[in-house]
Amino acid sequence: MEYIDSRWEQVIFVLIVIVVAFMLGRIVRMLLGRFFRKSALKLKVDPTRYNFFKNASDFIIYLIAIVVIFRSIPSLRSFGDTLLTGAGILAAIVGFASQSAFSNIVSGIFLVIFRPFSVGDRIKIGQLYTGDVEDITLRHTVIKDFENRRIVIPNTVISNEVILNSTIIEEKVCMFIELGISHEADIGKAQRIIQEEAQKHPYYIDNRTEAERAKGDSPVIVRVMGFTEVSTQLRGYVWAKNPNEGFDLKCDLHKSIKERFDKEAISLAVPLRMITYKNEPPN
Repeated sequence: MEYIDSRWEQVIFVLIVIVVAFMLGRIVRMLLGRFFRKSALKLKVDPTRYNFFKNASDFIIYLIAIVVIFRSIPSLRSFGDTLLTGAGILAAIVGFASQSAFSNIVSGIFLVIFRPFSVGDRIKIGQLYTGDVEDITLRHTVIKDFENRRIVIPNTVISNEVILNSTIIEEKVCMFIELGISHEADIGKAQRIIQEEAQKHPYYIDNRTEAERAKGDSPVIVRVMGFTEVSTQLRGYVWAKNPNEGFDLKCDLHKSIKERFDKEAISLAVPLRMITYKNEPPN
C-alpha cells in the first residue's frame, strides 16, 4: 500500500512539474514575443526572425523540468545521471564547434538591445566599410555600399569596431567644401563665391537657429583654416537634408565653384617646383 502511495506521489509530482514548465514556457514566450516585436519594429525587420529564441526558451525550460524529474525520483536518478553525462559531453563538443556562430548570435542580440543602427541607416564600420544597412540577422549584418554591392559582416566584427552612424538621430549632414587658393587671391571674394554657389544649390538647407538668424550670421560659414607653402586653405560649412543629397551637393559645388573662380580670376593653389642645375646644360 505504501508502495502504491509512493508511486502516486511520484506521478502527481511529475504532472505538477510538467504543468509548471508549460505555464512558465507560455509566459516566457509571451514576454520574448513582446520584446522582439518592439525590437523588430525599431530595426525594421521581420519579427519571425527571432522565433528561434522563443523555441529555444521552451527547450531550456522543458530540459530543466526533465532534469528535476529525474533527479527527484530515486528510481530514475541513476538513469538520469548517465543521460546527463552523455548530454554534457555532446554539449561540450557542439559548443566548441559552434563557438564562433554563438558569438555572432550573442552580438546580434546586443545589436537588437542597444540599437547602434537600424535598417536604412548610413553607417561606416571602422575605416573600411561604408554604406546603407540593408538587413540585420542574428549572425550578420548586410550593408549595401555605393557601388550597389552587398557587404556581409559578422556581428562579432561589428561589435568590435567603431561605428559612425550618419542617421541615428537626424539625417541632416554638414559637408565640408575645402579648397586651397593661391596666396595672391582675394580671400574675401573667394569666400563670397563659395557662399553664393552653395546657397544656389537645390540641396542646400539653412541650418541656422533663430538666435543665429537674429544675430545676422551667414547662412554658409567659410573659414580660413590655415596656410601652406603654396595655398590659403578655405573650408565652407554647407548643410544638406541627408547624406545622399549631401554627397551630390559637395560634388556639384566643386564644379560650380571652380567655374566661378575661373570667371572671377581666383586661382587655385598650384604646387611650384624649382629645378636647379649643378652644371650648365649643354647647348
